Amino acid sequence: MVEITYHKEGDYFIPDLYLEKDDYENDYIIGKYGNLRLEYLKNHKKSEYIIKFMNKTLRRHIVETDKQAKRRFEILMKQMLERNPIDENLKTTNPLKWTGLMNNYKNLVEEIILKEFIYI
Repeated sequence: MVEITYHKEGDYFIPDLYLEKDDYENDYIIGKYGNLRLEYLKNHKKSEYIIKFMNKTLRRHIVETDKQAKRRFEILMKQMLERNPIDENLKTTNPLKWTGLMNNYKNLVEEIILKEFIYI
């Protein structure tokens, strides 16, 4: 367990909380899904956020969530295109329809990702 120290300011004792540098995959840039998970924890699961922060596992959790969500996105998009192929000629003949279909697939996949990885 982490020991918390305090300092006195006026009549109040203020905890000395500092974010220690977590070296877990320092070079990894957290993407969309990692940031969404972080915001969800901060706003809706404060106790889980604080526990992960205090145990120094928050960055690991966010990075792993981001990586898994990205992998799952790629797999689901590939499966979606295999089951419901879009004619590549459509890209040149009717680009708006092609874009609309691709956006529909992307939105369906992102809905699954958000339910599986972010809002749990």
